[in-house]
Amino acid sequence: MNGAVLHLPPAQREHALAAYRSAVAAKRVRLAMGLAILAVAIGLAGIAGEIDARKLFDNIHRLPNYLVSITPQLSWANLGGDLAEWFWNLKDWLKLLGDTLLIAYLGTLLGFFGAFALCFAASANLEKRRWVRIVSRRFLEFCRSVPEIVFALLFVVAFGLGPMPGVLALAIHTLGALGKQFAEVVENIDMKPVEGATATGASRVSAIRYAVLPQVMSNFASYTLLRFEINVRGAAVMGFVGAGGIGQDLMEAIRKFYYSDVSAILVLIIATVMIIDLVTEQLRHALLGREQRA
Repeated sequence: MNGAVLHLPPAQREHALAAYRSAVAAKRVRLAMGLAILAVAIGLAGIAGEIDARKLFDNIHRLPNYLVSITPQLSWANLGGDLAEWFWNLKDWLKLLGDTLLIAYLGTLLGFFGAFALCFAASANLEKRRWVRIVSRRFLEFCRSVPEIVFALLFVVAFGLGPMPGVLALAIHTLGALGKQFAEVVENIDMKPVEGATATGASRVSAIRYAVLPQVMSNFASYTLLRFEINVRGAAVMGFVGAGGIGQDLMEAIRKFYYSDVSAILVLIIATVMIIDLVTEQLRHALLGREQRA
């Protein structure tokens, strides 16, 4: 009956309540132990990182003071002139921003080709040779485990200053990141079309071309667009080590205390990243929506 109240015998009710209290107590003990372990881990991380809480609180006011310093003085009465003075080097900054976008684009493109070539060898459902999968996955792990900035430093030493080290650094890291994502997409495909193509005598390349790619290309494009967004931000940082782009001018402005230039360059970078995020987000949604309709 709906709404009926179940009455248990006293002994059975006490046993159920005791089991409930025991479960609640055990859960609280686990929670307390987890919080204690977390507190110890935070303490050890602070010690290892040589974090000085007193120094942090004594100097934390410097950050808002610096933000105030880089904020330009704008007035409604002379807004046009103030903006012109703030973005006095806009033409050169836009050129450097274009270089940053090209660095991110080429790095993403090269990384995509490498990830596309290796993802099938790293997929357990398509590659049955275990040693090939192990080598492919370890190589992808190496490419994505080393930060782009470290690769950029190495390539700056090898090839000198300029965009080339930034492109190579982003390409290698993109290869590793996209390769893992692509391999996971391939491992989740429906294998029946692949088995059907293989049964008709199709080669490995033909089976991938006609049975695998139609299932994964939308996700491949979506992940690549997302990686391009990330690489635009990464390319801006590449300039800090001399790998080209607008980051180089930003670092110089910071070092020389050109406060208004710092804020102007940051505004340009933030606006560019926001526009790219909005555009690529719409493209990703369109691609995923088309795949679901198909």
